[in-house]
Amino acid sequence: MEALKNFGGKKLGGVILIAVIVIAFGFGGFGGGFSTNNQNNIAKINRTNVTTQDFMDYLNQSNISQQVIRENLDKNIIEELLSGLISTTLIDLEVKDFDLSITELTVLKKIKENKNFQDENGVFQRTKYEKFLLSNNMSAPMFEIQLKNRELQKHLFDLIGAGTITPNFLIKKKFEEQNKTLDIEYFAMSNQYKAKNSYTNEKLKQFVKENKDQLKKEYIDFKYAILNPKNLIGLEEFNQDFFDEIDKIENKISQGDTFEAILENLNVDITEINKFAPSFTKKNNEDRIYSKRLTKLDIIENGDNFLLFSIIDKYDLGPDLNDKTTKDEIAELVYQKSKFDLNKSVLEEIQKKEFDNNKFAEMAANNLKNISLNSINDHDTFEANSVKILYSLPVNSFTLVGDKDNEIYLVKIINSKNNPYSKNDDDYLKFVQAQNTDNRKSILGSYDQLLNNKYKIQLNQKTIDRVKNYFK
Repeated sequence: MEALKNFGGKKLGGVILIAVIVIAFGFGGFGGGFSTNNQNNIAKINRTNVTTQDFMDYLNQSNISQQVIRENLDKNIIEELLSGLISTTLIDLEVKDFDLSITELTVLKKIKENKNFQDENGVFQRTKYEKFLLSNNMSAPMFEIQLKNRELQKHLFDLIGAGTITPNFLIKKKFEEQNKTLDIEYFAMSNQYKAKNSYTNEKLKQFVKENKDQLKKEYIDFKYAILNPKNLIGLEEFNQDFFDEIDKIENKISQGDTFEAILENLNVDITEINKFAPSFTKKNNEDRIYSKRLTKLDIIENGDNFLLFSIIDKYDLGPDLNDKTTKDEIAELVYQKSKFDLNKSVLEEIQKKEFDNNKFAEMAANNLKNISLNSINDHDTFEANSVKILYSLPVNSFTLVGDKDNEIYLVKIINSKNNPYSKNDDDYLKFVQAQNTDNRKSILGSYDQLLNNKYKIQLNQKTIDRVKNYFK
């Protein structure tokens, strides 16, 4: 149902929860105040006309009052309701196309098997059925038609999902694969990386030279003043007088006043910063101003203060290794690149089958660890995607994996063994259900695309507007 409902929504816009509106605003029907006839079409699905009479009948069945529709006209409620009607019509067309049917006896059987209409002994009670009809303002034929339509829709989706049950032997094999025990050896690659402080100045200079264009940063020279109630109006609290002063400053900026002219009669400190660009060391005010550097003069809010700033100059510069902060940043980049290059080299050797047990033992030295993973959902040591990779590899395989802290490890799978289980275990039953649900979702997604290609929907905007006018 959801796939078909969304299909209608894709043609007309987002789907609202009509049922919520019904509950929130109450019920009501529509009289004959709106003139309709079979030739007055509000939409067309291929060769099937959707008339205004169809739409009004749909509104009456929805039990949404005229007041609710009138109050939500500007929220596209007519379009959303029409989307619902089109989705329902699409289902009817598909039921007809597949030549599905249901007998009256089946409908009556469904009613008698409904527990809401039975006594404590499971016997159908007609009085309960009639009470239900009265409380919902429905006639028996109307309810039976709706029940019949629901059953036909169920048959339709059962038909669409036919064949989506995965064969038992495949489910069994997949469950065993994902719930086997993996015995692995591993060690942290951090022992293979050079320390950050081991890179010489020459190495850093070479790195800067090779990546000079990528390492260029935009720097700015600027000055700014911190404005708050204390230095603007002499009070500690934010009141209307303070915000009036801020408004005056904004007006002066728009009138072209300079930074100095705006602060001429204000007793505030002015901070001047040269050659600034954000770094690993966070500077709240400066970083905030840098983010607004496209504006030469402005006032911005920053926490409990306002910042009035003036950008004096902007220019691009390469890294200055004489600056300690910059040098540390470059050393970090070189360190990360070195890690990446080594990891890449190891993976390439593994892929080319040039990596063996001797190389693994040599790199591990005395840092080798052992662990057993109990299932594909065992994420205590390695992160989820890494565990999935491990469970996709055969015994004696090597690979690189990571943990939740982004640490990298070189791993060897040394053994794999299936664990005993029963097909009546909750874990196995949930697994079977999940597999079939995933398959059905895949089928319905494909079916949704099929409907988009199978049916062409045209809307009559003039008729839609006339329906809207009726409710105004």
